[in-house]
Amino acid sequence: MAQAAAAARAWIGTIAFLFLAPGVMAGVIPWLITGWRDHDWGTATWVVAAVSWLVIAAGIAVLLVAFALFARQRGTPAPVAPTETLVVTGVYLYVRNPMYLAVLAIILGQALLFGSPALLLYAALFLAAVVAFVKGYEEPTLTRTYGEQYLEYRHNVPGWWPRLTRWRR
Repeated sequence: MAQAAAAARAWIGTIAFLFLAPGVMAGVIPWLITGWRDHDWGTATWVVAAVSWLVIAAGIAVLLVAFALFARQRGTPAPVAPTETLVVTGVYLYVRNPMYLAVLAIILGQALLFGSPALLLYAALFLAAVVAFVKGYEEPTLTRTYGEQYLEYRHNVPGWWPRLTRWRR
């Protein structure tokens, strides 16, 4: 019964954090910037729209998979309720920061779809902020928490540019 309760808390916390963090960063803020108003790309509109939606959908898919991996390990991506074990499976075998990259893809897809230079600037600011957060908080915290296991993972899996093949320990 305790395991079921822990699993339920992990899923509830993960879903809540999904709406709070990426939901705001990749949904609410882009909406406030653009109003989600279509941009007229002329005869290229259908191509631009198709590419934009493909990038947005890929970002959403990676984001949902990455979040689910945390819940399956009975934790959340939120720093206040982490997993007990290092999440090194699925998309994390290709890149260490798939959630941030997924959110960035969603933002960039919207910038293209809505033809928004302001959203491109926001994407650059978002990337700068998350890189600073990763370097200043996440990596030191994960090193202290997981030690050699994280250092080996960090050595073998890039942070920002995905590997072409999955990492095999």
